Amino acid sequence: MKRDELGRLLENLLESAKFDDYSPNGLQVEGRAEIRRVITGVTASQALIDEAIRRKVDAIIVHHGLFWRNDLQGVIGYRKRRLAALLIHDINLFAYHLPLDTHPDLGNNAEWGRVMDWQVEGRFGRQSLGFYGRLPAPCPLRALASRLEAVLRRAPLIVAPQGGEERMISRLAWCSGGAQGYIEDAVALGVDAFLSGEISEQTPHVALESGLAYLACGHHASERFGVMALANWLAAQTDIACEFVDLPNPAG
Repeated sequence: MKRDELGRLLENLLESAKFDDYSPNGLQVEGRAEIRRVITGVTASQALIDEAIRRKVDAIIVHHGLFWRNDLQGVIGYRKRRLAALLIHDINLFAYHLPLDTHPDLGNNAEWGRVMDWQVEGRFGRQSLGFYGRLPAPCPLRALASRLEAVLRRAPLIVAPQGGEERMISRLAWCSGGAQGYIEDAVALGVDAFLSGEISEQTPHVALESGLAYLACGHHASERFGVMALANWLAAQTDIACEFVDLPNPAG
């Protein structure tokens, strides 16, 4: 498949043009024109780029790309090294941020809910990034946390309101990555728990004072789903050899 053909395919699938994003979506670094082998990953880190070089792939597709709206100007230091490695080895880099959070089938939040068997009732938050719904059956907060740990391979940080970890959870809201700022939107939904990737200083105060359980599940851990699903979709729908590469992140 040609590079431009892959770009059009991804744009039609993810509809990135409709998002007001913090990062440019689509092709961020141009490499060779012919695409036969692709890997996907959460972040365009040096480790992922090195793995792409080792595997001799033609393109990398990530959730977190190289360029962000408020970055310092200049390609220096680690940014230079990442970019140089891509250019020297003629590897394309595609990145999709919000489009890969919110896609109704392949997005981080849709896939998170599917893997956990949560029943989706609706969407909330900026650009409808967050999802809310019901558990298959009510369960204690500790049981929900245990299930999350098994799926994410990381123990969530739990903020438990009155009732502690025995508090029963029936309805919940979730939004992957750094969406802890949506906690007040989750409170307004009347759910029992809100799940995201990260936690800020004020998050426990809002949760405890609102009677809402909060679980910080890890930014990386909660955002593996989209690039994993996208790799499977590309492998099934095209003649490209595509594989998800998971490189652990100690921050979760």
